[in-house]
Amino acid sequence: MAARPNEVWLADLTYIPTGEGWLFLAAIIDMATCKVVGWAMRQTLHADIAIDALRMAIERQRPPKGLIHHSDRGVQYATEAYRQVLGAAGITPSMSRTGNCLDNVSLRRRPPCGW
Repeated sequence: MAARPNEVWLADLTYIPTGEGWLFLAAIIDMATCKVVGWAMRQTLHADIAIDALRMAIERQRPPKGLIHHSDRGVQYATEAYRQVLGAAGITPSMSRTGNCLDNVSLRRRPPCGW
């Protein structure tokens, strides 16, 4: 559980059916405020969607070094390019264990938004 904003961010991807096909959404949420701090949408599910959401979050929030960024082990979050953006910002990556998408230490207690 995060006590203050910009301590723990959670990242995930989802897809939205539209009349023109699938629309993919990458979002980064601040654990303390439940605020979406970064997002990106694309018609394809490549690493750039996650990188763009992360860059938006960093630019908007200017997080302190040591912020924890948690995600599943999706290929978008495991790319070298994504890890470089995290490292350049001083953000500490955290990922679920292999085969356990619900393994999220920071979510063992419900966040204030009631998820």
